[in-house]
This record gives sequence, C-alpha cells and structure tokens, in this order.
Amino acid sequence: MTRTLTGAGAIGIAAVFAAGALHAQDETYTINIQTAVPNSSLYFKLTEDFAERAEAMSGGRLQIEVLPDGAEVSAFEILDAVSNGVIDAGYAWPHYWSGKHSAFVLFSNVPASTGMDQPSLMSWYYAGEGRELYTELVQEVMGLDVVPFLVQPMGPDPLGWFSRPFESMEEFRSIKYRAPPGIAGQTYNAMGVPAVAMPGGDIVPSAQRGTIDAAEWIGPADDKNLGLSNIWEYYYLQGLHQQTDVGELLINGALWEGLPDDLKAIIETAALANVAMTNATNLHENALAVRDYEEQGINVLDTPEEYYDLFIEAQNEVVQDYIDGDEFFARVYNSQADFAEMVYPYHSRVIALQSAVVNGAAEVRGETKE
Repeated sequence: MTRTLTGAGAIGIAAVFAAGALHAQDETYTINIQTAVPNSSLYFKLTEDFAERAEAMSGGRLQIEVLPDGAEVSAFEILDAVSNGVIDAGYAWPHYWSGKHSAFVLFSNVPASTGMDQPSLMSWYYAGEGRELYTELVQEVMGLDVVPFLVQPMGPDPLGWFSRPFESMEEFRSIKYRAPPGIAGQTYNAMGVPAVAMPGGDIVPSAQRGTIDAAEWIGPADDKNLGLSNIWEYYYLQGLHQQTDVGELLINGALWEGLPDDLKAIIETAALANVAMTNATNLHENALAVRDYEEQGINVLDTPEEYYDLFIEAQNEVVQDYIDGDEFFARVYNSQADFAEMVYPYHSRVIALQSAVVNGAAEVRGETKE
C-alpha cells in the first residue's frame, strides 16, 4: 500500500530537500587547469577568459585556476594526468596524443585531403557528429576518464620562422624544422624535410642552441609572445600542415560527474563562448602582429608554390596508410570528408564572396601587392 505524507510530515521532508539543494548551491568547486602553453601565450590568456566567465556565471561557486606548461606535468603527459586525477583538467591539442591513437590528430589537424578548413571542422564538431566521435575515442576506444571539449579554433597555422629564406623544396629539405607530431610531421618527413616534434616551451631554447633552423608554432601573435621573432627574421605565413588547429579543454571524468547539472551547463556555455572569443581574438591579434613584424623589418614571405602540391601528394600517401590500418581512423576521416563534400556547394561560394569583399576593398585603398 502506498502512503502519502501530508501536513507536517510532508513539510518536514520538503524542508530537508530544500536545505540539501541550498547546501549544494552554496558549495564551491575548485578546478585547476594545467595548460601546454606558457603564461605569455595568447591561448593561455584565452583559457583564463574561459575560467573567468565560468566563475562569473556560477556566482563564484566555480573557482578555476589556469596553470602554465610544466606547472604539474609536462605537456605530453596532460591527457593521462587528467584521466588519472593527477590534475583536475588540462589544456592542449588533440594531436598531442597521436602516439596513443592515430585518430586524435583528426580532431585538431585535419588532413587537407578531407577538404575541411577551420570553419567546416568546427561545424562538423558541434553541428555534425564530431563531438560524439571524439567522446567515443577518448572514453570508449581509449578507456580514459576524461570529458573533452574543443574550445579554441586557431588555424590555419603559418609555415613558420626560418633562419634563412628558401625558394624551393630542395632548399627546405636542408633545414632542420620543428613540426607538430603525428601526420603533419610524418608528411614533412615523407617530403624529405628533417622535421622533429617538441613542446612549445622547448622551441626557443632549441633555436638558440642551433638544434633547429626553423619552427612553426601557432600564429603571428602567439609566435611573437613565445619570442620567435627575436630569433629569426624570415616568416612564411602559408602552411598546409595545420590548416585546421584546435585547442581542447580536458576535464577529469569523476570530477565532472561530481558537479551539479547547472555548473556543468555553465562550463559548456563558457566553452562555447571561448570558441567565439578565440575566433575574434585570432583575427585581431594576428593582424596586429603581422603589421608590427613588417614595421620592424621582419621578412613576411609567401611560401613557394611547389610546396602545396608536394605536401598534399605526400600527405595523401601518409593518410592512406592510417585509413587502411585503423577502422576508427577511417570512420572519422570519412565522416569529415563527407561533411566537407556536403557543405562545399554553399561554403565555397561564401568563401569566394568574402575574398572578393576583402580584396576589392584593398584595391580601392591601393593596398594590393604588385
């Protein structure tokens, strides 16, 4: 028989639940985010922006501290450290974990052969099946106790900084070059470029010692913050190795499950706001940095034309091996290629319009290159 409480009994139980809810709303949750970038980085500051927005929206119930590269663990240890609860949360790039599973690279540095650029990748992730596939990779395929968010679309990345200019791929092949890990670095190796991977914090010391002759990092503004413009004076803006590049927030799964639903929603909303802030900040800060470089006498150069065909040819061969070798990689790659094909008839026309607007206005101002 079911008994229904009325009167004082019902009021008492309601009061207990109300007190519990109020207690939950008063509780403070502390999260430390260990990043893979120095605190001088533009993307460190954007991660701080995420933290400040989440704290403000939570009324102070979320207290988030952002830590620089190496504060607790090294950059390449962040994913495992988050999963194991050594750190609460991390900020890095999916391609940093390419050594664990080849498909990680597809959520940050999508091969050019898919036809995806940065806007279409973010659309695939949030409006297509990208987020579902990434969660599957992290939690089911890899068995990690991590909740991932793609938060900072920063591509395309420049080819990078060089100790001397080059006019052909033959000359490029004589240059010791820092490249991202995974498919990007393997593509350069397949092209005959002696590319090596290293975390951002190691680039400047390696350049100063002469261990490397050239390096790519992220973009004009962050390269300046890292100090690359103080070492080399030849800067090539166009590269295909990371025509898409996305920073991620990784949160320990047990910590995430322990958060009230409203704080989870606040973190998700702050993550989406971080996507918008990164898009806005990238264009503004990178444009200012390029202007400053040119005023300082830095040689801002165009990449030789032969680079593009040779890169795509080499990358297609590298990628095909991954497609043949791993079912999950193939499933994600095909999902991206199908999405890019679907949006192409519209997206390509919009890109052409935007280019016409920008270039047309430049011609009126007399700013086009001769």
